[in-house]
Amino acid sequence: MKVAIDGNVKEYPAGTTFEQIAGEYQEQYEGLIALVCVNGKIRELIKKVDRDCECRFFTLKDAIGHKTYVRTATMMFMKALQDVAGSAPFKCTVEYTVGHGYYCRPEEGVTVTPEFVDKVQARMVELCENRQEIHKRSYPVSEAVELFERQGMQDKVKLFRYRRSSYVNVYEMDGYFDYYYGYMLPHAGYVRYFRLIPYDKGIMLLLPEQEAPKEIPAFTPREKLFATLEESTDWCRKVDIETVGDLNDMICRGNLNELILVQEAEQERKIGEIAKDIAGRGGVKFVMIAGPSSSGKTTFSHRLSIQLKTQGMNPHPIALDDYFVNREQTPKDEKGNYNFECLEAIDIEKFNQDMCDLLAGKTVELPSFNFKTGMREYKGNYKTLGPEDVLVIEGIHGLNDKTSYALPNESKYRIYISALTSVNVDDHNRIPTTDGRLLRRMVRDARTRGTSAKGTIRMWPSVRRGEEENIFPFQESADAMFNSVLIYELAVLKQFAEPLLFGIEPGEPEYYEAKRLLKFLDYFLGVSSESVPNNSICREFVGGSCFHV
Repeated sequence: MKVAIDGNVKEYPAGTTFEQIAGEYQEQYEGLIALVCVNGKIRELIKKVDRDCECRFFTLKDAIGHKTYVRTATMMFMKALQDVAGSAPFKCTVEYTVGHGYYCRPEEGVTVTPEFVDKVQARMVELCENRQEIHKRSYPVSEAVELFERQGMQDKVKLFRYRRSSYVNVYEMDGYFDYYYGYMLPHAGYVRYFRLIPYDKGIMLLLPEQEAPKEIPAFTPREKLFATLEESTDWCRKVDIETVGDLNDMICRGNLNELILVQEAEQERKIGEIAKDIAGRGGVKFVMIAGPSSSGKTTFSHRLSIQLKTQGMNPHPIALDDYFVNREQTPKDEKGNYNFECLEAIDIEKFNQDMCDLLAGKTVELPSFNFKTGMREYKGNYKTLGPEDVLVIEGIHGLNDKTSYALPNESKYRIYISALTSVNVDDHNRIPTTDGRLLRRMVRDARTRGTSAKGTIRMWPSVRRGEEENIFPFQESADAMFNSVLIYELAVLKQFAEPLLFGIEPGEPEYYEAKRLLKFLDYFLGVSSESVPNNSICREFVGGSCFHV
């Protein structure tokens, strides 16, 4: 069989694995080879050559390779946990990420001690050193359900109830079976870098970042973020929705409308508590709201303003995005693309001048930014602040003191907002917060900014770098945190996102990410946005909001 790689054509016997071929090319790559693209389709390295083909490799320094490493490390962790705990089914949930760690919580009744964690770590090291193989087999859905019922994995049983295809891929490692949404590495020997530490009631699995696949980052606790995640997770348990299967069950029972109302009421309660705290402090003139892209900052600022009015305050929402410099003045990143996430993309001097003038009692005409033309515009939006007024300012740089350098520090109240996903695909397949925000942004930008799904995906790595540099370092300085995720929203976003993703053609660089997201959305039963209230944060993305967003 002829295999073409990087312009070189070699012949290999039928049945040669791509892992064997990768070994011949590894020294040409900076990162460890993790996957192969065969005639335009992603394949795991355990696959064998069965025809002439053209290939290219992905390494751990590629996004798709890094995700594969994380999945494989997670399966190793679950296998090691099972071995240390004993033969009985052992439930452990991958809850969320905190900094560079993946927080995993064992079932109630299990006490996590440093000694227990050390034993699990030692077992993972043993699996790595033994290069324990990972086998993949396609099962009929009915057989997969029986298999996971025997292992006590009811989360997967429920998930497969809504499986559209007749077969499901199951991975096995030394008698331990599991299901993962995405590709896996051939054996445990690929996962050389990891560390376990006890954290709260669970275990933090520390893994390398994509940019440095041989380094385990130091873990920095983020207590406020963790508390917010825990609160959201506990609320999901109260309404009996912890996984996609739980959500699909509720949709099938016809109870989604009630869930939407309950979720929206819960968010309104939280917003009201924040407003009460602001009013109770006295002297607050600037409410600074920050968070990563597509967190729902604009809608949140409007809803907070309404709650502030109930506290006797007179709020004025202001978007930092309206202070973007004109498009031709926007800084560019190392690839020559506009960097909308950096602080220099905002006219900081003009913003501070306007805010100080308002504070001084002057009348100021505030700008608005036209994202389609890339120009700042003035449309007669004049404001004058009285003694009871408060400015509600939202933007990704809101918590950075450099943004509001001219404003008195003691008069600021800082709020961090993000869509912190609290529902998993199943116990071992968490939904990354970034996926939810990417889908939000894709749907919104196609509707309001004329940006294609391909354009949104292409810009996303730059957006993420900007968040790491400009937002996350400041989140623990917030006076309050707000989780804007809606437990039902991915079922709603599905109908808007899928046509956009299907519009990305094979051969385009964004195609693989589009296929991944389409597979992810396939887990959800889609629902109409008809029952979503017009003041919902979801409306900021799908349209129909009562606010100007």
